[in-house]
Amino acid sequence: MAHARVVFKPVMPSARMPVAVHMLGLSVFALGTSEFMLSGLLPPIAEDMGVSIPQAGLLISAFAIGMVVGAPLLAVATLRLPRRATLIALLSVFGLGQIAGALAPSYEILFASRVVSALACAGFWAVGAAVAIAMVPVNARARAMAVMIGGLSIANVLGVPAGAFLGESLGWRSAFWAVAAASAVALVGVIALIPRIPLPAVHPKLRDEIRIYGDRQVWLAIVTTALAGGGVFCFFSYLAPLLTDVAGLAAGWVPTVLALFGIGALIGTAVGGRIADAHLFGVMISGTAASTVLLVLVTLAADIPFVVVTLSFLLGVSAFYTAPALNARMFNVANSAPTLAAATTTASFNLGNAGGPWLGGTVIDAGLGYAATAWAGAALTAVGIVTVVLSLRFHRRPPTRVVATSTPAPEGVTATT
Repeated sequence: MAHARVVFKPVMPSARMPVAVHMLGLSVFALGTSEFMLSGLLPPIAEDMGVSIPQAGLLISAFAIGMVVGAPLLAVATLRLPRRATLIALLSVFGLGQIAGALAPSYEILFASRVVSALACAGFWAVGAAVAIAMVPVNARARAMAVMIGGLSIANVLGVPAGAFLGESLGWRSAFWAVAAASAVALVGVIALIPRIPLPAVHPKLRDEIRIYGDRQVWLAIVTTALAGGGVFCFFSYLAPLLTDVAGLAAGWVPTVLALFGIGALIGTAVGGRIADAHLFGVMISGTAASTVLLVLVTLAADIPFVVVTLSFLLGVSAFYTAPALNARMFNVANSAPTLAAATTTASFNLGNAGGPWLGGTVIDAGLGYAATAWAGAALTAVGIVTVVLSLRFHRRPPTRVVATSTPAPEGVTATT
């Protein structure tokens, strides 16, 4: 017999997030810069390593694959370890991975350093997200995740354009050194500000947590997240060569456009995080639909510089507008397994981050051009709309049994089905 459990604790919209959640968001700044900065560094890396731009683009996929594999594995491996110590260890390994990348003498070693860094990044995301979610009421989950995702948005506003600028001015390796330094600063902050979090009286059991994968809503959330992210990053990963080779902009414009994408991401995260707790499916559908339309428009006007720059900004808004809702949805449908829910969300986003650049590279290798990456991305996000609608349809079906108060919970508060 299916069961559904609704948990709702009223909380004032103005309630402040714990300082530890903000510290996690700042730490994600370093992680996010490393993950996305290669979008502005592909041409110099390809030239220095003697590989094609699609091959250099596989470095983005390598990081994403490491995140996909590392998130659930490290979530399981650290299930019974102290949260604070785990965050410190993972952030340390991540910083060492950046140093290895800066010193890499060959493409193969650089590839390996990206995978190692991604494994540590994945573990930090999984554990950090679970910690953030545990510190807030259920109807403030999207806001808490918006704070963490805000670190990614700031990375796109400041870190990624700064990496592109450093790559243009001092060589691509300088960007890796800068991220290593940012990681060291984040490590000091985690040590100083993240409190010691006691382990639960009853240790979580893997057997119990893994049961979430028997829920079709969990799988729909995984697929939706991967498609929404993959569609945008199929295009975004090759934005630098599209700007220079198709739109005809000078290379010096690349950091500026990347910064505009990041500003859009910051705006999208803030807006989406504020309204997703009350309108979860509305945010997912409208944001994914907007990304689809914008990607189609890119393909039609890729050779018009002003239009491409504007659409890049708007894609930042639409992509990150949906991110808090996608995160909160996973925690809602996998409420009984918060650690694996965090890991699964991380893996889902990075399935898209791995598949998107791969698909984009395949399109380019087929001779269809850089603008065709937006067509391919639009196809992915269009399928994502379908999976959101399916999820909403199942969500609205009345459960066999409900254990709840007589007052219906808001859309984003239903915990399990």
